[in-house]
Amino acid sequence: MKIISKLIVITLGFITLSSCGSLSKENRSSRDLLDGTWELTEVSYGGEGYFKSTMFNDVDAKCFEGSEWFFRSNNSTGYYNIMDPECQTGQRFIRWSIQDANGVPTKFTFKFTDEDRKDLYGGVGFAMDIVSLDPSSMVLKTTVNVEDSPVDLIYQFNKTAALE
Repeated sequence: MKIISKLIVITLGFITLSSCGSLSKENRSSRDLLDGTWELTEVSYGGEGYFKSTMFNDVDAKCFEGSEWFFRSNNSTGYYNIMDPECQTGQRFIRWSIQDANGVPTKFTFKFTDEDRKDLYGGVGFAMDIVSLDPSSMVLKTTVNVEDSPVDLIYQFNKTAALE
């Protein structure tokens, strides 16, 4: 397999996140699955090649491997914590949402907040497709263009602790 080394900056399509009104039973169930602490175990790229990328306008993709993500469904808040000492470590606070279609979770979205849950960056955020979501694992995917060709970024999460 030919290895291609390219520098890409991932600027996922910014979206304006809107607050949710009442949630469907299916959406509530999907959201409840997220409650707790997760580890982002792997960031991989679909297709051929190697890419160096910055995720979520924050740090290099390799810094996210081993990061801790926490979700609380009753108020749609949480954080991710970069723990790799070779990276800019620390917590980043988020407000998140799940969109579904016909009872099936399809999109995971989040935007950055401060410690007091106030929006940062004018309420814009990031969206990822939900490939799979169950009580112990989650796979999210984003497609970006590199030299006019689509490249999938795949995020593999494993749940480490349920919300108590």
